[in-house]
Amino acid sequence: MSDRTIFITEQDRSRLWQLVTSAKYSEYRGSKYFEALVGELERAMVVEPKSVPPDVITMNSRVQLVDLESGDTMEYTLVFPQDADLAQGKISVLAPIGTAMLGYRVGDVFSWQVPSGERRIKVEAIPYQPEAAGDYDL
Repeated sequence: MSDRTIFITEQDRSRLWQLVTSAKYSEYRGSKYFEALVGELERAMVVEPKSVPPDVITMNSRVQLVDLESGDTMEYTLVFPQDADLAQGKISVLAPIGTAMLGYRVGDVFSWQVPSGERRIKVEAIPYQPEAAGDYDL
């Protein structure tokens, strides 16, 4: 488990705990990614939306990522499962990369397991973070 600080608002924490509670009875049950999300929530620092650092990936953040091996760039928005739409670049927090990116900061590198092995991903930029934009009700 990482020692990085996860910042989360009370609203997102509440919504994610509801998601975790219902996901215990779904196909996510027993997934290492699901367990990772539970771990992140258990150690998260709950802060007021205005106190979230602007360089942290939070729910509904749009992020630019770089695959360090291939150099490929990706842009995703981290969303709740009901809002996921890969064609629009909206990735569920319960998807492996969604769980992996939550709480990382610009400049951080994280690992993401794919069928062909592990990919190392760098957080290049966060063009939109709801808390930094003052959008507290997403």
